[in-house]
Amino acid sequence: MNTCSFRFHDQSFIARPSGALFWPERGTLIVSDLHLGKSARMARQVGALLPPFETRATLERLATELRDTGAASLISLGDSFDDDLAIRELGAERQLLDDICQSYDTLWITGNHDPAPVGLPGRVAQQDQIAGLYLRHIADDGPDISGHYHPKLRLAGQRLPAFLIGDMHLILPAFGVYTGGLDHDAPTLAALVPQGRAVVTGRDMHMVPLPLPRVTASRAGRWSAKR
Repeated sequence: MNTCSFRFHDQSFIARPSGALFWPERGTLIVSDLHLGKSARMARQVGALLPPFETRATLERLATELRDTGAASLISLGDSFDDDLAIRELGAERQLLDDICQSYDTLWITGNHDPAPVGLPGRVAQQDQIAGLYLRHIADDGPDISGHYHPKLRLAGQRLPAFLIGDMHLILPAFGVYTGGLDHDAPTLAALVPQGRAVVTGRDMHMVPLPLPRVTASRAGRWSAKR
């Protein structure tokens, strides 16, 4: 499998094509923005708009990443659920979630979509700190590892989820199946990571410098900052 290794504040990480981040020294898999239950939440509020399969698909992808990396623990950086009610509406997928949490030491960081989750197997916290790095949902005073913005990069006519790596912030792409995203050069993200690197996910995984070289940006066409 094509992965991308890098260092951030004296720690080694492996970015994976799925958008998961593996921390080998800690045996920890980090993901963000699973948005489990998004289709159910949308159906509850405005009627069915999405196929109701994203929760199982996301959890199955997560279980595969945990198995393939040999991780011992899991950290989910917030917006794990599309809202707090989604936790109680998991249905058949609850057993899959319980199996994951029984097999791995699991930490759920709260997000803006799931600020007060209850009844989750594993630990729940607003943030944590490991090896001098804060793990939180939204980037703040760094150095930190966060999610929230679902960063994407436009390259060669494609808009792909990407990790953003700056001096003080490491921002993960969304791991969930049904998620939009914010272009890496949108004002909010450009302020957090004005310079650094981006790791484009997917089959053709690779690292590019930020800001993008002029020739790369011109090939990508017109840049925009739409969610």
